[in-house]
Amino acid sequence: MSQLSLFDAEEFYEFPKDLLEYRENFLSREEADGLKDHLLTTAKWEQRTQKMYDKTVLTPRLTAWYGDQNKSYESADNNTSSTNLWIPELLSLKERIEKEFGYRFNGVLLNLYRDNNDSVAWHRDKENRYGKRPVIASISLGQTRNFDFRKRDHHQSKYGLPLPNGSLLIMKGDLQENWEHRIAKSTVRMKKRIDLIFRLISEL
Repeated sequence: MSQLSLFDAEEFYEFPKDLLEYRENFLSREEADGLKDHLLTTAKWEQRTQKMYDKTVLTPRLTAWYGDQNKSYESADNNTSSTNLWIPELLSLKERIEKEFGYRFNGVLLNLYRDNNDSVAWHRDKENRYGKRPVIASISLGQTRNFDFRKRDHHQSKYGLPLPNGSLLIMKGDLQENWEHRIAKSTVRMKKRIDLIFRLISEL
């Protein structure tokens, strides 16, 4: 398995490597490009809203949720997405990850970053429905974007990992307890990127 290049640098020695698994070329370029083009035109994209201070604003990206029946996706601000049942392409990809890595998932959140102005702010995937030590698998399609981590109680400990087309990143263990992550806006012009985030939603 490929090693994270950021771990090769001495300044990253504090990052707990056992909290991540990474495969740079999990999907071939042809597979990734084909899936991206298919999802851009067929996924049931929606733009959600979120509370920011005293205002309700549009989320700076589009999303779609696919999964098992009755497994709805609810964000930290109690914003619920309607459930779309699995399509063959996403179900096949879920089963491929499960078989190769030994984890289990029952839903996938699609994020569409339309350009460099789309983003997701610092956060932790810490909702009760994910369990105490959730395993979350993320596949990137299209434009390479930096995936940033920072320590929850020490924001100066911040690291970035470029996620190229077809790459797979698995977050696990205590990562969501002690680390935050984001996709930041950029001043550099960027093309579309889709992030497929596979999760296991538990019963409450």
